[in-house]
Amino acid sequence: MGRITASRKQLKPDPRHGSILAAKFVNCLMHDGKKSVAFEVFYDALEIISKRISDQEPIEVFHQALENIKPQIEVRSKRVGGAAYQVPMQVNRARQQSLAIRWLLLAVREKKGRPTAQKLADELTAAFNREGAAMNRRENVHRMADANKAFAHFAW
Repeated sequence: MGRITASRKQLKPDPRHGSILAAKFVNCLMHDGKKSVAFEVFYDALEIISKRISDQEPIEVFHQALENIKPQIEVRSKRVGGAAYQVPMQVNRARQQSLAIRWLLLAVREKKGRPTAQKLADELTAAFNREGAAMNRRENVHRMADANKAFAHFAW
């Protein structure tokens, strides 16, 4: 996770839906450079979602789910005179997206014992309905920021 790549410049939209966000997500989902496997898992998950939510395109459900997970504010540590304060700050767009993807995949990987496509479909459906583990994580981040509103004047 620590490596920073210039993937935004070279991302090609995914073949089925032409979505750049989907391509980025598949890259994050991918393990050991096996992109075809990652695409298979992703499309299987969308397949499952299409059976569950019939009135909407599965790719739209995916986009909305990620949109719902994106945090607006987060706390960052700032040292002021020997004390470290948790200062609430706005999250920029790129970071919102990467956090949303990271939290979603963490939630999927925490669940054990079922095919990844099913776990991913479950988590996406849950996030689409504003619930689930990734959504809880976002709520916690927002709650932390809310609790530390008193330190907002330290924002730099």
